[in-house]
Amino acid sequence: MKNAAVRQSLIGHTLPSAQPKAEPVRLRIAYLVNFYPKVSHAFIRREIAALESCGLEIERFSLRPSPDCLAEEADRAELERTRVVLGAGLVRLVSALVALFFSRPARFARAFALTLRIGWRSDRGLWRNCAYLAEACLLLGWLNRKGINHVHAHFATNPAAVAMLCHVLGGPPYTFTAHGPDDFERGRGIALDEKIARAKLVVTVSSFGRRQLYRLCDPRHWAKIHVIHPGIDDALLRHPAAPFPSAPKIVCVGRLHKDKGQLLLIEAVRQLVAGGVQCEVVLVGDGPLRVEVQARIALLQLDSHIRLAGSVSLADLCRHVQDARAVVLPSLAENLPSVIMEAFALGRPVIATAVGGIPELVESHACGWLIPAGSVEALTNAIREVLDAPIETLEGMARDGARRVSEQFRTALAAKRLLELFQAGDF
Repeated sequence: MKNAAVRQSLIGHTLPSAQPKAEPVRLRIAYLVNFYPKVSHAFIRREIAALESCGLEIERFSLRPSPDCLAEEADRAELERTRVVLGAGLVRLVSALVALFFSRPARFARAFALTLRIGWRSDRGLWRNCAYLAEACLLLGWLNRKGINHVHAHFATNPAAVAMLCHVLGGPPYTFTAHGPDDFERGRGIALDEKIARAKLVVTVSSFGRRQLYRLCDPRHWAKIHVIHPGIDDALLRHPAAPFPSAPKIVCVGRLHKDKGQLLLIEAVRQLVAGGVQCEVVLVGDGPLRVEVQARIALLQLDSHIRLAGSVSLADLCRHVQDARAVVLPSLAENLPSVIMEAFALGRPVIATAVGGIPELVESHACGWLIPAGSVEALTNAIREVLDAPIETLEGMARDGARRVSEQFRTALAAKRLLELFQAGDF
């Protein structure tokens, strides 16, 4: 009778030891970016492609339409695969917000309270953060329909804010990559401490970035912050080598913005030309400083020495870099700019300022020149050294730079590390 009673008690139940082992949940990831695709965000496209080659399923979401004219076919293909939140229109945003207000009142109340808390101290204002809440409501519905169980945001600004609010509304857990330096300088204004506290993990691209995030959050969350070096396009590593030109030419690659230091470079060229030094500088990139840069070049009568190339394709970027003796980055603020890695992969040394994570990659007089940020004198002297350096010296620097990139900054390596973190995250 006792055995019968035991058997009866087990009817409709399964002993724990007899339970089949649960299959791991297959990760379906949403990548969330402010603007995507975008010329300057090609590294995100490469990261997504590398993760997909590892078997991950990834959906692309952009908060805003891409502002760029996309020269690369790969970017145009990504545009077709990307869903734009603000592209849905105001009516759908408001409808999604109202629907969540009635269907999940408790969660909506928590998300709204968080919006108010971060909005009052935000440098973007309360209403902008309320807009992020509406975007999160719309995004949540899209994620649910796609079966997304994890969101990864690039940049710690509004993409991380929308991912966080979406999670509070009942959406999937999120992670984000903080690039900086703006992310770090505006830490309080963008509620970076709150975003880190609620995230599963946080990625940054340099040890400098990790130190900044440590300073901005509670030490209890330091363990979730990881450094993953960015990867460059493997096509650059396979690109045919080119001999150094005899012409006194250098190239500056970067967004035309005051933080990138192009105005300092123009002044350095003026001093070189005034001193009888022949040189030519090509500025590759576009941005809000374009009009002022053009005006300064015209005012100083440097049109025959400085040329603006604008935004270019990858093929044209390679040509501009290999037509020069070195790549110069006179930036006032950076984290770890990909253009340095691209220059090394293409066999050119760099002149770069000792800011952010740059000293982690550039060793002065080994693979380039490190100079103090904001010093026109140091920039002028470094350019003069590049123009006077024997080709053999430049070639040795180029080899050292190429080795560093090949060993530490490949997209496949970065994706492998990111995949390991995603898979260990218990999503």
